[in-house]
Amino acid sequence: MSEVALATGELRAEILATETRRRAALIAKDLDALDALFDDSLVHVHAPGEVHTKALLLEHVATRGVYLEITRGELTVRVVGDVAVVTGPITNRMKAPGGGERTLSGVVTQVLRRTDDDGWRFISFQMTPYGDKVWGKLPSEQKAAE
Repeated sequence: MSEVALATGELRAEILATETRRRAALIAKDLDALDALFDDSLVHVHAPGEVHTKALLLEHVATRGVYLEITRGELTVRVVGDVAVVTGPITNRMKAPGGGERTLSGVVTQVLRRTDDDGWRFISFQMTPYGDKVWGKLPSEQKAAE
């Protein structure tokens, strides 16, 4: 059984480069690039909870072209075998449905699989927007912040 490990060096760079290509392709509405980056089994869960398959996400990008800018913060990249799990902050600047723009920030979990040609494809994406932190910090988190 493979162990979960933090990706480092070249492996981390490969996975992060795949995420950079995803962001650029969404902004550019580059459907060919997105088709190559997204696995046919993709499940993409938008922040409001709307679930898209690969086909629906490509249609969403083609018809709505909502992504104007996507920025990421420090990402944690873990690997187990031929699967990578990327977690970390995201901010999306997007077209709003009724006109104008909106910005949404949160945390994303992405799952990628290594392909036969040693590339990476996204199989899952889940964004959780920042909300009220009703519980506050745990005692151990408070102590670490001191």
